[in-house]
Amino acid sequence: MNKEIKSIRGMYDYFPKDLKIWNYIEIIFKEVLNSYCYLEIRLPILEKTEIFKRAIGNVTDVVEKEMYSFNDRKGNNLTLRPEGTVGCVRAIIQNNLLQKSNKFWYLGPMFRYERPQKGRYRQFYQLGAEVFGLETEDIDLEIIILTNRLWKRIGIDSFITLEVNSIGSKIDRVQYKKELVNFLKKREYLLDEDCKRRLYTNPLRILDSKNQDIQNLLKEAPLLSEYISFSENNHFKNLCNMMNHHGIKYKCNPHLVRGLDYYNSTVFEWKSNKLGAQNTICAGGRYDSLVQEMGGRKTPAIGFAIGIERLVLLVKSLKIFSEVIEESNVYIIFIGDNNKCHAINLSEEIRDLYPKLRIFINFLHQNLTKKIKNAISSLARIIILIGDNEIKKGFFLVKDLKEKKEYHLLKKELILKIQEIFK
Repeated sequence: MNKEIKSIRGMYDYFPKDLKIWNYIEIIFKEVLNSYCYLEIRLPILEKTEIFKRAIGNVTDVVEKEMYSFNDRKGNNLTLRPEGTVGCVRAIIQNNLLQKSNKFWYLGPMFRYERPQKGRYRQFYQLGAEVFGLETEDIDLEIIILTNRLWKRIGIDSFITLEVNSIGSKIDRVQYKKELVNFLKKREYLLDEDCKRRLYTNPLRILDSKNQDIQNLLKEAPLLSEYISFSENNHFKNLCNMMNHHGIKYKCNPHLVRGLDYYNSTVFEWKSNKLGAQNTICAGGRYDSLVQEMGGRKTPAIGFAIGIERLVLLVKSLKIFSEVIEESNVYIIFIGDNNKCHAINLSEEIRDLYPKLRIFINFLHQNLTKKIKNAISSLARIIILIGDNEIKKGFFLVKDLKEKKEYHLLKKELILKIQEIFK
């Protein structure tokens, strides 16, 4: 027997039932981002491995364990992008797009070798948005207001909460890391294996451990906020005051850090308690030194990313969107092969006049009863029947499946009826 062909673990196929929600969400994304003057860009899925190591940090989980990297035929080490920001920064530097402030967005697949579970896949899709050239807290606020508007448009704002924090500058974090490591070393016997490893590689990630015992231990640990400079603290306080003024509800989470080394100052996450362990829908923050570290000039920046699969899971769990798929609006049935050309010609005329309509012709060799059953199961709104009698008398039999009515219409009358139904 031939071995069954299966997809790679953690990489999934998406079918019309899922993609109906995806497309609905993507339309809202594009409308909202356009209203804030963000411009779409499309970036390569493959990048040189060195740019991720340089930007993300060699001792992060992403670089150490999760990247899909390989050598091409010329020996170049390449990586399937694990996130979008680094590639976006590379693109704006390479194409000299730093002459003025810029707002970009992109949408596409990312790849991480992680243990697959609900809401966490090895190939996953993200919407990313990045802003370059603005350093004041005004743009931090705009990013948060923008994402809040997305949730309202989708209809999930009641089921999602915002957590914010300031992680200060890299200089601020140096002293804090020393104090945190000293605190944790004295209690190393209480740490789980993951935290023991991070203690000597990336200790800040211990702060957002999902282990409740670790979180209880951290209640006695020194706080990052105590080591942040006056200017960074002021930036964060101003942002919080502005969010209060604009009615944005949020929670300050002193243990919130981002897993990538390039972040500084403001970081935030939008979370839902409807998804289980993988509860972050959207995350982002400032990365004011990344452009310079990757070879560009000093440029402040901020961005966010939304996990599409998790967002779709949330929308489906809340049942706020119908998963019913209307496969066609107009379902054409011809009786007898001689009338096939009439069916095709009519379908093309309707498409010329109403290009947004979905028109299906049943070409299968089935009896009339079976074809009508197929039309009903496809959730078509109307059926148009074309037989010898219809062609001879110059009219079409039209069944309105929603209103449960039948009409005998001339072609001009049919066109007007379609306009009336689908206006």
